[in-house]
Amino acid sequence: MSDQLSADIVVIGSGIVGSLAAHRLVSQGASVLILEAGPRVDRGRIVANFRNSPRKNDFMSPYPFSSWAPHPVYQPVDNNYLVQAGPYPYKAEYIRMVGGTTWHWAAQAWRVLPNDLRLQTLYGVGRDWPISYDDLEPFYYEAEVKMGVSGAPNNGSPRSKPFPMQPVAESFLEQRFRERLAPGGYDVITNTTARNSRNYDGRPACCGNNNCMPICPIDAQYHGGLAADAAEKAGAKLVENAVVYRIEHDERGRIAAVHYYDRDKVSHRVTGKTFILAANGIESPKLLLLSASDKYKNGLANSSDMVGRHLMDHPSNGLVFDADEELWPGRGPMSPSSINSLRDGAFRSEHAAFRIDISNASQVLSVTQALIAKGVYGDELEQQIRYHAARQCSVKNVLEILPDPNNRVTLSDRKDALGIPTPQMHYAMSDYVHKGMAAAREEYTRIAKLMGGTNLRYSPDGVYGNNQHITGTMSMGHDPKDSVVDAFGRTHDHENLYIASTGVMPTAATVNSTLTAVALALRSAEHIHANA
Repeated sequence: MSDQLSADIVVIGSGIVGSLAAHRLVSQGASVLILEAGPRVDRGRIVANFRNSPRKNDFMSPYPFSSWAPHPVYQPVDNNYLVQAGPYPYKAEYIRMVGGTTWHWAAQAWRVLPNDLRLQTLYGVGRDWPISYDDLEPFYYEAEVKMGVSGAPNNGSPRSKPFPMQPVAESFLEQRFRERLAPGGYDVITNTTARNSRNYDGRPACCGNNNCMPICPIDAQYHGGLAADAAEKAGAKLVENAVVYRIEHDERGRIAAVHYYDRDKVSHRVTGKTFILAANGIESPKLLLLSASDKYKNGLANSSDMVGRHLMDHPSNGLVFDADEELWPGRGPMSPSSINSLRDGAFRSEHAAFRIDISNASQVLSVTQALIAKGVYGDELEQQIRYHAARQCSVKNVLEILPDPNNRVTLSDRKDALGIPTPQMHYAMSDYVHKGMAAAREEYTRIAKLMGGTNLRYSPDGVYGNNQHITGTMSMGHDPKDSVVDAFGRTHDHENLYIASTGVMPTAATVNSTLTAVALALRSAEHIHANA
């Protein structure tokens, strides 16, 4: 075992959530050590990997796979890192490297709606949060300033201060959807995103590359790598290739240390006063379960048996169609705008709420692949590519799923290269989801008609996409019997262990979870500092 490391605050995970919490704490005078399982890779290398990849529609292909810190891979073949116990496959994608998964996100940085935190009280479904929207609002704004967020002011989430910048100029496709859907009663608004419309925090404005996923080539889009850099510049120490495999507690139940393997499986012990578990909603419960002991036989923070349970994401179905005019998707952000009118309402007692996202991603690749598969070639191929790539467009939903204790993360019997058990996924879809998907399909049909749509191609019935918004596996709540952490993210069972992750969200709402997780982490950081 190597020499011991120590800090006031030990953060496990260098993604956007953990790094921004670390940045806040180190800026307030604490010594902070960040442990990251994966390697450090710079933006230039990722961009080169993307440009050289034969799989341009595989958002994971530019990112390194590390045998000592494996993540799920599905193309060209499934590496089965996530063991599927069914009945519905949950094929999450995430990156284990410095900065985490927001390297390849769409930068959507939405706030939840106030009613999203009161589902049980208002609609008799799901769970209520142990905090109110007003508790979270100042930390939302702090996160927006750090990340450089813009959006439509009328998006349903109250604000005490305006966005720190104006949105990126709308694309022609976004403009035409807004104009043509308005007579049908649809209000198309610009998405709330962490993407520069002007020089901000030393980074340039968006120049419309249209490959926000898998990588913004100029850093106009905020991501966890920038957050990790900021934490280090402020004084935090970051150790890469540090795979934490056990959290150690003392006889009183306080966390005393964490143990990690380096890439050669040499074990290291790290001590601290306060520990923040900031891996994602799969890797964090995995580590808590791995850390079972004679005192905590079901794993740490798990006296409630809730660690790993209530796994949620945002399942999606969608529609691809050809508009009756040239829209030329492919210039500007890939996901620029959406319809938000069905995010809330009395119907939530019966079926899932959803947001409808309008894609502006280039259609050239998918159109070309479809035409070649049909046997089109030569001059006709070129003509049809030009025709269809200009008109083909798509919409999809971001749909709420309710917390279900049977949807969960457990430990599988498989082990990775370091001998650590891999996660096993138990997942199912309810009638609440199916009814919401059916309601969304009716909206798609109306939208396509307003756009003069032809050649309508709906998602197959019962087959839903996954948005990689992993929530719910370490839910916050007032009652230690049915939750893992309290309203400040501190575990009920261990007074000096906090969790900063999308996994602490008790419900998933209808928007991307990153900004909410960051706001919750900043609130936790304030609580840690105040109680130091």
